[in-house]
Amino acid sequence: MVNIHDIDVTLNDGSAATMSTWSGKLLLVVNLASKCGLTPQYEGLQRLYEKYQDQGLVVIGVPCNQFMGQEPGTDAEVCDFAQNTYNVTFPLLAKTEVNGDGAHPLYKALKADTGGGEIEWNFEKFLVNAEGDTIERFGPRIDPEADVVVTAIEANLPD
Repeated sequence: MVNIHDIDVTLNDGSAATMSTWSGKLLLVVNLASKCGLTPQYEGLQRLYEKYQDQGLVVIGVPCNQFMGQEPGTDAEVCDFAQNTYNVTFPLLAKTEVNGDGAHPLYKALKADTGGGEIEWNFEKFLVNAEGDTIERFGPRIDPEADVVVTAIEANLPD
């Protein structure tokens, strides 16, 4: 099992980072799209981030254009959309592939840690504990503020 913290990522502004940037935090990693019927989930993701960030939760948005081209913009356009439409303040990564041969190592690890199935659609959610272990996976249609998600978050907050 790969530790998520060892994986290199690119932030939305093009700068390089590793997932260890958020070591010691509880992560909710979500593949996003701005032109999807589930796009309003941005609101719930932002509310979760605001409510629990002081207790160690970081929501990480991962824009992806693999599902019917529903995230067609540049990284800058994705960021502008998220900030201007949903007041997003949580970190966004650069546009990333989550399935197939070009799947990012982050998503290869997240999927492997949760049974290996492909990402079903935009807004699939993974909960990663402070040690970098993937502990939960929630389907796209599960609202970010659903009891099952909130309960898992509250049970695993590091602070």
